Amino acid sequence: MAAQFEDERPGRVLAGPAALLLGTVALAVGTLALWQVFRPLAQGSKYYLIIFLAGVLPLVFLAYPADLPRWIRPRRRRQATASTRPADSTARPDHTDSTRPTLVDWLLAALTVAACLYPVLPITIGTGGGGYNAFLDRQGLLAPTDLVLGTVLLLLLLEACRRTTGWILPAVGLLFLGYGYYGGLLPQSWPVAHAGLDFRQLIDAFYNSDSGFYGTPLDVAASYIVLFTIYGAVLELSGAGRFFVDLSTAAFRRSRTAAGRTAVASGFLLGTVSGSGAATTVSIGAVTWPLLRRAGYPPERAGGMLAAAGVGAILSPPTLGAAAFIIAEYLGVSYLQVLGWATVPTVLYYLGILLSVEIDTRRSGVRPVVLHVGSPWRLLGRFGYHFASLIAIIVFLAVGVSATRAVVFAIVLTAVLSWLDRAHRLTPTRLVTALVSGVRGVLAVTAVCAAAGIITATTTKTGLGPQTAALLIGGAKAVTADPTLVLVLTALLAAVALSLLGLAVPVTASFVIGWVIVGPALLDLGVTAPAAAMFVFYFAVLSEVSPPTALAAVAAAAVTGGRLVPTMWQTLRYALPAYLTPIAFVITPTGLGLLGIGGVPRIAVAAVVTALSVSVLAVAAGGWLPGVGPAGVPERVLGAVAGVTLLWLEPVPVAVGVALAAIAAAGVLVRRGSTSRPRTPTAGRPRTPTEERL
Repeated sequence: MAAQFEDERPGRVLAGPAALLLGTVALAVGTLALWQVFRPLAQGSKYYLIIFLAGVLPLVFLAYPADLPRWIRPRRRRQATASTRPADSTARPDHTDSTRPTLVDWLLAALTVAACLYPVLPITIGTGGGGYNAFLDRQGLLAPTDLVLGTVLLLLLLEACRRTTGWILPAVGLLFLGYGYYGGLLPQSWPVAHAGLDFRQLIDAFYNSDSGFYGTPLDVAASYIVLFTIYGAVLELSGAGRFFVDLSTAAFRRSRTAAGRTAVASGFLLGTVSGSGAATTVSIGAVTWPLLRRAGYPPERAGGMLAAAGVGAILSPPTLGAAAFIIAEYLGVSYLQVLGWATVPTVLYYLGILLSVEIDTRRSGVRPVVLHVGSPWRLLGRFGYHFASLIAIIVFLAVGVSATRAVVFAIVLTAVLSWLDRAHRLTPTRLVTALVSGVRGVLAVTAVCAAAGIITATTTKTGLGPQTAALLIGGAKAVTADPTLVLVLTALLAAVALSLLGLAVPVTASFVIGWVIVGPALLDLGVTAPAAAMFVFYFAVLSEVSPPTALAAVAAAAVTGGRLVPTMWQTLRYALPAYLTPIAFVITPTGLGLLGIGGVPRIAVAAVVTALSVSVLAVAAGGWLPGVGPAGVPERVLGAVAGVTLLWLEPVPVAVGVALAAIAAAGVLVRRGSTSRPRTPTAGRPRTPTEERL
């Protein structure tokens, strides 16, 4: 069910020879990825990327069906109906093209192997071939064979992306390809015009350069993401996922908000296993939706909570989304530093969700739910070792161990500790299963990362990044000449552009495109590289909760049975802090404290003021001040203005925001005094403060 709502399409459930081949190749690729951590190939990292892509990309055509539109599918003879089918036909599985590879799939897989391995094969083909070094020597001077096979690989990557993510990303790739080829025909007075590139130059940039197919995105997929997906598979098979949900349930079993808190805590903990918003949403929804329903949560509100908690998995250390590794590579910093940048925003994000849970509990008259579970301390004492590998990753990173080695050590530690639980021991067979599952989980990401080379190479060759940056800044300057307001308007325009981009393409591709297009504009206005990168990262991730697509919200609605559009808006309300925090650390120097930059005083001021902003906005959105009572429309509007003003982390705006928040709180107190007469509780209306002692 989770696969239906991912950025990537669900793959086939293979059986027979196809499953055996996929498992064997995936096992070999996983072993090579682990080997590369400690014994890198002597030929260099690009050689490894070529081998990695040659092992992974063909599997995409076996694991993912073509799913062509009906109007271009070949016509087939109509299947026999149930009434005319032989009596024993039900005993035989119905193998259709969607459940097992077709002849075309096998041919495409074989062609992919040839196109991927061609650069390293020591075979002379006309004026091309000749091995890896000879291929590199022809950079800028491709032989006809190089050109043909580079074009073939380009088309295969676009088809692999279409199978795994849909039509949008291939269309974006073709758009960039067309821009690179035809951009020279644009009027040279246009800001986006360039000198023009011929097809040979484009293929050379894609196939035989460090910014194309074998650029930073694929390097991240082959060096980091594959290891973390293997780690997630190992952690899941060791029983960690079940433990995290049980611990969340036990921790809040006596709280009135037990159901809501359990959902939020489960989302945070399960995110360390899946690292996927929609998958985490479905996983926690399957367990906590019955609790939320018994507590009296409407399906739409419960769905919004589940979706927001699930997307928090991609925003939360220690296993952020795949784009976080790309940030580390682009900026040349350690992964631990990226985790540090994400820590305070993560705390603020979950603060907003938990406050919304508390407000909904009071406002909606949520009932306490009795959870028949054991003591959390007993559960921790028996299965708390599942946290060991997560803590180990942080410790290894802190003492200077590389992220790749840290996660491998964590995999080993998880495998060893799994023997403490007889039901989840990672025997050699189960370890192989985890390795294969981890590699299969990276198939779609690898296709996306390799295809992202089309975008990065075209942008590098044409100078599109600086040109787009000039357009964004020029649009802001057309409205105002004030430098501060220009920065604010540019940030808002960038946020809108990134949100729209994320609706169409997966998070990883959205970040890559956003960084090469929007990143230069922020950098040109004096925004620091960490703030610009995290700004792009957050809005790329938030596409999973942004209407009208909002994949995590769609998944949550499927679990709860709620109406889709109201579920999306509830998700937006819960996830509101994640939309506003990036604006705060971009528009003011003090905002860098939210990324842990600038010393303890700046970090403390930024965190406290932004926490107040998040709290005020939660009250404004929820319509209830905890400990006091319901807020009317005037107080909510005033609170919303106060919350937004507090995000401008300068003395005067902060003072104004605090004053407005105080006035709004005073208004709620006055309203409470005017409605203090006891009333008999009735179903469907909020309880008054007298009825409910808060």
